Amino acid sequence: MVTEFHLLGSSSGKKQNFLYFMVFQLTILGTFLGNLLTVTVTSAGQNLHTPMYFFLRNLSILDMCFISITVPNACINSLTCNKATSLAVYETQIFSVNFCACVELPFLSSVAWDHYVNIYQALQYPIITNSQLCVHMTLASILSGLVYAGVHTGNTFQLFFPQSNVVLQLFCDVPSLLRLSCSHTTRNKVLNLLSAVGVCGDGIIFIAMSYIGIFSTVLKFPSRASKKAFSTCTPHILVLSIFLRSATGVYLRPSATSDTLQDMLLSPFYTMVPPFLNPLIYSLRNKQIKEAVRRVIGRQLFSGKRKR
Repeated sequence: MVTEFHLLGSSSGKKQNFLYFMVFQLTILGTFLGNLLTVTVTSAGQNLHTPMYFFLRNLSILDMCFISITVPNACINSLTCNKATSLAVYETQIFSVNFCACVELPFLSSVAWDHYVNIYQALQYPIITNSQLCVHMTLASILSGLVYAGVHTGNTFQLFFPQSNVVLQLFCDVPSLLRLSCSHTTRNKVLNLLSAVGVCGDGIIFIAMSYIGIFSTVLKFPSRASKKAFSTCTPHILVLSIFLRSATGVYLRPSATSDTLQDMLLSPFYTMVPPFLNPLIYSLRNKQIKEAVRRVIGRQLFSGKRKR
């Protein structure tokens, strides 16, 4: 029985591996700076203690956890010759990746729903989006992620892997293990399909209805308001489409037609790109957050001058 797996990642030369290392390092650095800034500003600013920034803060914390699971290990593998990953580490990473990927969609749905209520039912916004409802939505998202990750991880590691332990992937994921297993994986594939339809399908419908409501409402406003709403919502939809397209491309494509190299190229698009772009699109383009960042920076500069 296999006790460890070898994540080959890319079989390129040293120069290409060093390039991957630099790209991974810059990605994780940019992700942490953007999301940590969002968490700090929305927590420190008293005027930002609203449901919208509560959801953005949760999304930023999740994105930092998401990219911490996969990128550091990929950085190490791109530079070192020892690419072995123990079975326990592999199980933990698969559970964590599935959990974060599952919770990411409900959090994005919460942000879209908050935008919809803020535009479509602005007068009732404080009543509908109360703090108790926001906490319940967050806890429900986390609970669904734990159940999803636990079921998929448990079913995956009931399989047998006596043939090979070499994985052409940047990080641990379920489709790579299904290709290696000599067991019958029909149940796992059906479970992947049903869970994708249940989790992704509901999220897509919910987000689509929210943005349709937003667009139908802002079209009744003057052109300036319409342009502002379109410029705000279009990047949201773009990041969501990247996340869903890459994730479903890896998890739902049949094994018989699955290309390991293509899976390896698609995987960073749902594990690295959304956490990197989310703070740029959802937070740092926001006028209130920009003003809060300026106040924080000005306060720090002023305090530094006083100390001198």
